[in-house]
Amino acid sequence: GGRISGTTALLGTMLSIKPVLHVDDEGHLIPVSKVRGRRKSLDALVDHMVQTCTHPEGQTIFIGHGDSLEDAEYVAKLVRQKFKVKTVILNYIGPVIGSHTGPNTMGLFFVGTER
Repeated sequence: GGRISGTTALLGTMLSIKPVLHVDDEGHLIPVSKVRGRRKSLDALVDHMVQTCTHPEGQTIFIGHGDSLEDAEYVAKLVRQKFKVKTVILNYIGPVIGSHTGPNTMGLFFVGTER
């Protein structure tokens, strides 16, 4: 979306650097961390949930993905291992978000200490 230079994007792709982002109360994307590798980025999403989730036992957790069902199932497995959640629902990211993020996007939605 024009937020980083082409050189930065190319280097990030070559080194397999994945941003882990948080959306604040006003809808701004806030960088949480950067990790190397797809699996580490998925683990980082769940780690962020471990740090910030409130009362997971009563929550329905949503995982949205950009045509990466296998990775979404991996995240769901981690969530179920770490929490006794009510339900985990997997679904595709919609076309509006998907057109900005591209394929293989992963979103983990839960109620936490911050919004």
